[in-house]
Amino acid sequence: MPTAREIMTNDVSCVREQDDLRTAARRMAELGVGSLPICGDDNRLKGMVTDRDIVVKVLAAGKDPADVTAGELAQGEAVTIGADDDAAEILRTMGQHKVRRLPVIDGHDLVGIVAVADVARSLPDRPVGDLIEAISERA
Repeated sequence: MPTAREIMTNDVSCVREQDDLRTAARRMAELGVGSLPICGDDNRLKGMVTDRDIVVKVLAAGKDPADVTAGELAQGEAVTIGADDDAAEILRTMGQHKVRRLPVIDGHDLVGIVAVADVARSLPDRPVGDLIEAISERA
Protein backbone atom coordinates (compact mmCIF):
# COMPACT_ATOMS: atom_id res chain seq x y z
CA MET A 1 0.00 0.00 0.00
CA PRO A 2 1.44 3.42 -0.94
CA THR A 3 2.60 5.86 1.73
CA ALA A 4 1.67 9.51 2.13
CA ARG A 5 5.13 10.47 0.84
CA GLU A 6 4.47 8.54 -2.39
CA ILE A 7 1.08 10.07 -3.17
CA MET A 8 1.25 13.57 -1.66
CA THR A 9 1.65 16.88 -3.41
CA ASN A 10 5.06 18.04 -2.22
CA ASP A 11 5.07 21.61 -3.50
CA VAL A 12 3.39 23.20 -0.47
CA SER A 13 3.00 26.90 0.18
CA CYS A 14 2.10 28.19 3.64
CA VAL A 15 0.27 31.25 4.74
CA ARG A 16 1.89 32.82 7.80
CA GLU A 17 -0.01 33.12 11.10
CA GLN A 18 0.10 36.91 10.92
CA ASP A 19 -1.02 37.15 7.25
CA ASP A 20 -4.49 38.58 6.79
CA LEU A 21 -7.13 36.50 5.06
CA ARG A 22 -7.15 38.72 1.98
CA THR A 23 -3.52 37.66 1.47
CA ALA A 24 -4.48 34.02 2.08
CA ALA A 25 -7.33 34.23 -0.45
CA ARG A 26 -5.05 35.80 -3.06
CA ARG A 27 -2.46 33.07 -2.56
CA MET A 28 -5.15 30.37 -2.90
CA ALA A 29 -6.33 31.97 -6.16
CA GLU A 30 -2.77 32.21 -7.51
CA LEU A 31 -2.06 28.57 -6.68
CA GLY A 32 -5.48 27.27 -7.72
CA VAL A 33 -6.08 25.60 -4.33
CA GLY A 34 -8.88 25.67 -1.79
CA SER A 35 -6.78 25.48 1.35
CA LEU A 36 -3.40 26.42 2.74
CA PRO A 37 -1.42 25.32 5.76
CA ILE A 38 -0.92 28.02 8.39
CA CYS A 39 2.72 28.18 9.50
CA GLY A 40 4.10 30.06 12.48
CA ASP A 41 7.29 32.07 12.80
CA ASP A 42 8.92 28.85 13.99
CA ASN A 43 7.95 27.24 10.62
CA ARG A 44 5.75 24.75 12.42
CA LEU A 45 2.25 23.93 11.26
CA LYS A 46 -0.39 25.81 13.22
CA GLY A 47 -3.48 24.75 11.29
CA MET A 48 -5.20 24.94 7.94
CA VAL A 49 -7.31 27.67 6.38
CA THR A 50 -9.82 26.89 3.65
CA ASP A 51 -11.72 29.03 1.20
CA ARG A 52 -14.85 27.89 3.03
CA ASP A 53 -13.44 29.16 6.35
CA ILE A 54 -12.96 32.58 4.78
CA VAL A 55 -16.49 32.67 3.40
CA VAL A 56 -18.34 31.21 6.39
CA LYS A 57 -16.32 32.47 9.37
CA VAL A 58 -15.31 35.85 7.98
CA LEU A 59 -17.40 37.15 5.08
CA ALA A 60 -20.74 35.71 6.21
CA ALA A 61 -20.05 37.02 9.73
CA GLY A 62 -19.62 40.53 8.32
CA LYS A 63 -15.90 40.72 9.06
CA ASP A 64 -13.31 42.28 6.77
CA PRO A 65 -10.78 39.65 5.60
CA ALA A 66 -8.08 42.33 5.74
CA ASP A 67 -8.68 42.59 9.51
CA VAL A 68 -8.59 38.86 10.34
CA THR A 69 -5.36 36.89 10.45
CA ALA A 70 -4.90 33.30 9.38
CA GLY A 71 -3.72 32.52 12.90
CA GLU A 72 -7.12 33.56 14.26
CA LEU A 73 -8.68 30.69 12.29
CA ALA A 74 -6.12 28.09 13.42
CA GLN A 75 -8.13 26.09 15.95
CA GLY A 76 -6.29 23.67 18.19
CA GLU A 77 -3.80 21.20 16.84
CA ALA A 78 -3.91 20.50 13.11
CA VAL A 79 -4.87 17.01 11.98
CA THR A 80 -1.84 15.60 10.15
CA ILE A 81 -0.45 12.38 8.74
CA GLY A 82 3.10 11.11 8.90
CA ALA A 83 5.08 10.94 5.66
CA ASP A 84 5.58 7.20 6.05
CA ASP A 85 1.99 6.37 7.05
CA ASP A 86 0.22 4.19 4.51
CA ALA A 87 -2.93 4.89 2.54
CA ALA A 88 -5.06 2.88 4.99
CA GLU A 89 -3.99 5.24 7.79
CA ILE A 90 -4.70 8.24 5.55
CA LEU A 91 -8.22 6.92 4.92
CA ARG A 92 -8.80 6.28 8.63
CA THR A 93 -7.57 9.74 9.61
CA MET A 94 -9.57 11.57 6.93
CA GLY A 95 -12.71 9.62 7.81
CA GLN A 96 -12.33 10.04 11.57
CA HIS A 97 -11.76 13.80 11.34
CA LYS A 98 -14.02 14.38 8.31
CA VAL A 99 -11.34 16.22 6.33
CA ARG A 100 -10.50 16.13 2.64
CA ARG A 101 -6.86 17.26 2.92
CA LEU A 102 -4.12 16.36 5.36
CA PRO A 103 -0.80 18.09 5.88
CA VAL A 104 2.03 15.54 5.67
CA ILE A 105 4.64 15.83 8.41
CA ASP A 106 8.14 14.34 8.54
CA GLY A 107 9.36 14.88 12.09
CA HIS A 108 8.26 18.47 12.69
CA ASP A 109 8.59 19.56 9.07
CA LEU A 110 5.67 20.08 6.70
CA VAL A 111 6.64 18.14 3.56
CA GLY A 112 3.39 17.95 1.61
CA ILE A 113 -0.38 17.73 1.45
CA VAL A 114 -2.38 14.63 0.67
CA ALA A 115 -5.90 15.15 -0.67
CA VAL A 116 -8.78 12.80 -1.33
CA ALA A 117 -7.93 13.05 -5.04
CA ASP A 118 -4.39 11.81 -4.33
CA VAL A 119 -5.77 8.81 -2.46
CA ALA A 120 -8.37 8.16 -5.17
CA ARG A 121 -5.66 7.96 -7.84
CA SER A 122 -3.67 5.40 -5.84
CA LEU A 123 -6.33 3.02 -4.45
CA PRO A 124 -9.22 0.89 -5.67
CA ASP A 125 -12.67 2.50 -5.80
CA ARG A 126 -14.30 0.93 -2.72
CA PRO A 127 -12.07 2.36 0.05
CA VAL A 128 -12.25 5.80 -1.56
CA GLY A 129 -16.04 5.55 -1.84
CA ASP A 130 -16.24 4.67 1.85
CA LEU A 131 -14.08 7.70 2.68
CA ILE A 132 -16.22 10.08 0.63
CA GLU A 133 -19.29 8.78 2.41
CA ALA A 134 -17.66 9.18 5.85
CA ILE A 135 -16.45 12.75 5.33
CA SER A 136 -19.68 13.84 3.65
CA GLU A 137 -22.00 12.79 6.49
CA ARG A 138 -23.60 15.62 8.38
CA ALA A 139 -23.36 15.54 12.15
